[in-house]
Amino acid sequence: MVSRVAIIGAGWYGCHLGSSLKSLGFDVRVFEQHHRPLHEASGNNQFRLHLGFHYPRHHGTRVQSRDGFNRFMERYPNLSREIPENIYAVPKAESLIDFATYRLIMTSTGIEFREQTETSVPIREIAGLMLTGERVLLIEHARRFFRELLGDSLVLNHRVTSIEETGDHVMVEGEPYDLLVDASWGQQLGMPMPFFYEPTMLLYYETDHAHPAVTFVDGPLCSVYPTEDPNIYTLSSVPHTPLGRVHDPEEARRIRDGVSQDLVRAKVAAMEEQVMRYLPSFKESFRFVGPQLAIKTKPVGNFDDRSCSVFRRGRIFSVMSGKIDTIFFAMERILAFVESSRERAFSPLASPLRRDIVTRTQQTREQGQVAPVGASL
Repeated sequence: MVSRVAIIGAGWYGCHLGSSLKSLGFDVRVFEQHHRPLHEASGNNQFRLHLGFHYPRHHGTRVQSRDGFNRFMERYPNLSREIPENIYAVPKAESLIDFATYRLIMTSTGIEFREQTETSVPIREIAGLMLTGERVLLIEHARRFFRELLGDSLVLNHRVTSIEETGDHVMVEGEPYDLLVDASWGQQLGMPMPFFYEPTMLLYYETDHAHPAVTFVDGPLCSVYPTEDPNIYTLSSVPHTPLGRVHDPEEARRIRDGVSQDLVRAKVAAMEEQVMRYLPSFKESFRFVGPQLAIKTKPVGNFDDRSCSVFRRGRIFSVMSGKIDTIFFAMERILAFVESSRERAFSPLASPLRRDIVTRTQQTREQGQVAPVGASL
């Protein structure tokens, strides 16, 4: 019987799992090492609520994002906002996929879009573009929402240091729990699969005027995307945003926290040069504000796979989270185990089938509906 659940990490996954389980009557503790939820990767990203347009080369991620987007809107309608002009564009020369194929993939996946020929800002060297319905996540709203929802189930400023699995429980900080969910992107217990940590640098820019979200796909390209602050945007780049790939979380933090001003200036120059190939008015529209530093966790091998995976070893679950909109997949996997653990054990029973056949046969004989058979059952 599962009644107490410990969760490590108060990112989107930890907060969603914790609040969902709490609403179902479980005794939940969500441990977060920082002073607020959504402090690390969940609060340091491009603030995009995905629909699947980012992943033309991975069907599973597209489907999880497509379905998760609709569920997110139902469950958390006030934690994101609409983007009036949200553009995905396929460059003529540098994309790894042509526009016709990209359009076909999105159509076959069932993701809604509208082809467009004109935009509010000049975009050049493009084979085709489409308007999409992806949204901006409201991180500060989400922090307040989950703080209130979790209440005293949320334990902030606490880094878990003691985990011991026994036969019937998982001891976390000396207390017994029926299940433990590691939602720390592998930083607490690692992952039962090959993965690496990727320190990253996005760039924050400020503007005085509304600007569309513009994402260039697919390949080593770039993206300009709004944040919860209507005047602040992020600039990201597939080749320039990563700061390295390492297998140790401490090394990843060292790289992230050791970024120099010279490196920031070099990244600004490289990313601005890249985006201005397609958005020639970028520097006229934006002023650089500062870097956004974070750490991503990614599986080794298929770098296009950003779907959610959940692994279980005994009473410990490890969540390899993909995009924020796949939180529901993780919840379903954990609930499936909880429900199976609640099934009662039934004693073996003899089947009444033979008795029922004999009874029915005797009744039909008496009614003259069938001829007697030579052999008895």
